Amino acid sequence: MRKPNYDKFPCVTVPGGETACVQGWDAIAARLQQTVARRNLGKTVLVVECYTGVDETQVLTELKSWLKPVLTLDVREALLPPKQIDTLVAPFLGGNDPVFGFLSGLTLPEFFDANKVAVLREIIAAEKTGLILVVGCGARQVADGDILVYADMARWEGQLRYRRNEAHNLGADNKTLAANLQYKRAFFVDWRVCDRWKRPLIAKWDFVLDTHNPREPKLAEGEAVRRGLRQAVAQPFRVVPFFDPAPWGGQWMKEVCDLDRSAKNYGWCFDCVPEENSLLLGFGDTRLEIPAIDLVFYQPRALLGEKVHARFGDEFPIRFDFLDTMGGGNLSFQVHPLTEYIQQNFGMHYTQDESYYLLEAGPGASVYLGLKAGVDAPAMIRDLEIAQAGGAHFPAEKYANQFPAKKHDHFLIPAGTVHCSGAESMVLEISATPYIFTFKMWDWGRLGLDGKPRPIHLNHGAANIHWERTKDWTQKNLVNRFEPVAGGDGWHEERTGLHEREFIETRRHWFTKTVPHDTSGGVNVLNLVEGEEAMVESPEGKFAPFVVHYAETFIMPAAVGKYTIRPHGPSVGKKCATMKACVRT
Repeated sequence: MRKPNYDKFPCVTVPGGETACVQGWDAIAARLQQTVARRNLGKTVLVVECYTGVDETQVLTELKSWLKPVLTLDVREALLPPKQIDTLVAPFLGGNDPVFGFLSGLTLPEFFDANKVAVLREIIAAEKTGLILVVGCGARQVADGDILVYADMARWEGQLRYRRNEAHNLGADNKTLAANLQYKRAFFVDWRVCDRWKRPLIAKWDFVLDTHNPREPKLAEGEAVRRGLRQAVAQPFRVVPFFDPAPWGGQWMKEVCDLDRSAKNYGWCFDCVPEENSLLLGFGDTRLEIPAIDLVFYQPRALLGEKVHARFGDEFPIRFDFLDTMGGGNLSFQVHPLTEYIQQNFGMHYTQDESYYLLEAGPGASVYLGLKAGVDAPAMIRDLEIAQAGGAHFPAEKYANQFPAKKHDHFLIPAGTVHCSGAESMVLEISATPYIFTFKMWDWGRLGLDGKPRPIHLNHGAANIHWERTKDWTQKNLVNRFEPVAGGDGWHEERTGLHEREFIETRRHWFTKTVPHDTSGGVNVLNLVEGEEAMVESPEGKFAPFVVHYAETFIMPAAVGKYTIRPHGPSVGKKCATMKACVRT
């Protein structure tokens, strides 16, 4: 057994930030009171804008108790009634579909009663002196404020609160709604609405409030947070991974990533999905947690590069995640939507092409990929329908190719290709970012973690299958497409994909000595797939040396330019390997 060295809480140190962040409501109140006193305005409006998922009641109650303002306004009072908001968002929720909807173009002011907002503004205007506290999602509609505090929340923490019935959707009264339905509403509506509202505010933050741990609230100066974000795009960095069980989950991540050994399994790890992961900023001994997507919003060009930004805007187009079936079961038999299908049906502008890179494979490991020659399409769909109706299990081996899988194999999966990882596999999934658009067609007759059948989308799946992707084509185009590219003293580089229809390019570097790299003006995402440790360095001294450990995913911002990677610590003198992904330009 190896000793785990995977860092579950990576952090970006903020230069000169030792005193810029405080912890605890008493210290938070003191810092805000000092700011009010320094402004010396006579009448001070303190606006606390909140992202969806933040416990607005707690924030309002604590600040009111500690600050003792002359007036406190809860902007939820100006929201439209929940039933009216339900009607507003209904067109984007896909009816009774438990998973899919259509990306909303709604804006936050549409959730509010304009007359009630006007009344709150008049109430503020009527006060002539003292501290006025305005709290809630959309607070800045009521007042620009003299001091702006932004209470932020990573999407992953919001999801956990849905599961615990601790949070409701934007403007809704639905804490007891099934978590998957709350997630769907957040994905297609709430997060889009709140992100549109947040983007222009980042440059105006006076303070950022972190209540991810409600017992340890933290407040950091807005300029120090922005300085931390600027620091992040000038160096290698990692986002905070999160781990989750799955019906097919395995045991590998428990050992390698040093997770709770008593847990039944861990199936997922989002190791680099900035839309959902957090980013930790280090202020001396205090770590502030913010959504990693804030970095994409605030520094898109430095992070992504000009060409990638021109193509994707302030979206991070590459994701790395883990799928652990070591000691578990098969993933669902599935397919991803074609580009025009995802555009027309769900409002996404690009689709979820992906690949499976095998970090580990046990005895009998395999990947289902593509169809066998001569498959009778109507017969296959009929067998899937029978299985879904509770009849005979779907005979996947009759219709799909099952390729043996070993460590360091790479299987490419352009949209429209039927696929799934089998049991006894540890997959590094490298994919485009529209991450919920998986059409499950067969789930091996098992139940989800909630004891209920997982949603199947056979009609969507059938409409997107490339039936001509049979074994010969798949073997030639999608399995281990390794091509030598370059080499030097102690290293060599291979192109491993992806398929020509996919915008992601992947390269594998094997090395025992220093390897030269260059972002070439575009963001790089890498994972150390072989070796205990490696050192990432700037030949020009642009950033401090950065250590990565086995299986850790790290981001090299476009602005970094040239960098090197070499074995470090216990890996010195041994063969290491990285997988690198970038956007083809």
